[in-house]
Amino acid sequence: MNATVATAIFAAFMVLTVVLGLLAVRGRGSGTEGQPEGLPGKGGGGRRAGLTEWSVGGRSLGTVFIWVLMAGESYTSFSYLGAAGWGYNFGAPVLYVLAYMSCGYAIGYVVGPMLWAYARRHGLVGITDIVAHRYRRPWLGAAVAVLATVCLLPYIQLQITGMGVVVSTISYGTISLNWAYFIGFAVTTGFVVVSGLRGSAWVSVLKDVLVIATLGFLAVYVPLHYFGGYGPFLDRIVAEKPQWLTFPGHASGGLGQSWFITTTLINSLTVVIFPTTVAGYLGARNADVLRRNAMYLPFYNVLLFVPMLLGLAALFVVPGLTGAGSNLALFTMVVDSLPAWAVGVIGVAAALSSIVPMAVFMLVIGTMWGRSVLGAVPRLASRQKLWSQLVVVVAGALALVLTYVAPNTLVRLSLISYEGMAQLVPMLLLGLVWRRLTMYAAVSGLVAGFALVCVLVFGGHDPVWGVNAGIVGLTVNVAVALAVTWLGPRERGDDRPDTEVLALEDEFPRAGAAASGSD
Repeated sequence: MNATVATAIFAAFMVLTVVLGLLAVRGRGSGTEGQPEGLPGKGGGGRRAGLTEWSVGGRSLGTVFIWVLMAGESYTSFSYLGAAGWGYNFGAPVLYVLAYMSCGYAIGYVVGPMLWAYARRHGLVGITDIVAHRYRRPWLGAAVAVLATVCLLPYIQLQITGMGVVVSTISYGTISLNWAYFIGFAVTTGFVVVSGLRGSAWVSVLKDVLVIATLGFLAVYVPLHYFGGYGPFLDRIVAEKPQWLTFPGHASGGLGQSWFITTTLINSLTVVIFPTTVAGYLGARNADVLRRNAMYLPFYNVLLFVPMLLGLAALFVVPGLTGAGSNLALFTMVVDSLPAWAVGVIGVAAALSSIVPMAVFMLVIGTMWGRSVLGAVPRLASRQKLWSQLVVVVAGALALVLTYVAPNTLVRLSLISYEGMAQLVPMLLLGLVWRRLTMYAAVSGLVAGFALVCVLVFGGHDPVWGVNAGIVGLTVNVAVALAVTWLGPRERGDDRPDTEVLALEDEFPRAGAAASGSD
């Protein structure tokens, strides 16, 4: 009976998710693909259903939709599984998530409007577009698309895996892991192919309502039910588990203060240029939406304390969890102590926390390939949206198949995902504010930094001397880029004005200065 109730609730919400995603594009025009996509006045807003409408919501999303969309990207299945698991296994080091997200939002207050204005001015729809335009090398945009895909695919698999674990657990084992994986892929693909970024934003509203409600409930229920309140709960942690409350944490392998500071720094820089974050930026109605969003998003991070604390609570409630089992610390308590209907609702919130970011990851990969790889072929350029949608299906299916047959392949690649993406920071951000940075310098720095990160991470040297390997790679990246800029070959033949090449301050309009749109 418990399995039937929880599974029925889950199924009902999955149907609602697909319906919401499809309703998001109701009334949107059908647009033609034969015209150049994303150019100002040709798909930058309004009701065309071309690549710009599909990939960045027609650049018309307001504060609420941008807030829930970008919060959805940061609040994934990791928040229910990994955050609780890290709290259970290590303790204090898990707080790096709160630190880097909050610092990243502060950096995004400046970077978000800069990228939004630059992309809107030149009719661009993603980081590969921006790179290709800045350096006048379409092949460079295609190369960045390949690199970003390598770094993003593991996140799709991680969300599929996370959802599978959640669904199998809340169904009391009735739904197998393999079927749960497929459900996650099918539901996500079902709405994102049709509705794109706008559909993800609509589903994010449902997800956030459930996340806030369920975590708010668990934050009160678990300490009261198992410990009699927060006072006894915290007293017991201090008395019995003091190692979990200080750096480097319990058995964390040396994740001390230096690691915490450098990881916060590298991740806060990376998150603002992460392709999924940039997709959120470019979907905004105007630059002030992004400024307000940067101020509001840290409030959402408060919720991350809940699974972290509940992971610590699980140390006393379900001791002895090891390996991947520690990621189920939170859900083990939920299934053991709550009625089936509550288990179902909490499971839906966690499942949607996988579906929303997975949808954006798939959409971004599709957009990069449809625009900068396949779209760069003259014979295919007129059908960029179609190719993007096909790549979404292919990318999701590839991650699903690898989840079944070779789960460790993408998991191993995930070790370099964030630190590898960090190596794009000089090419993208430095290149948009400093014209002297040449294509040769940007590429040389990227290759040097990425290669060093791979050597350190796959060689088992992360952290290196207590420092995040990504920051070491980024330091080398910048040093090489500067050296090649000053000592290497000069860029020839680029006579474009600075307004065409750089993201200048006067490009960042305040409220009312940009084209308006509707949610």
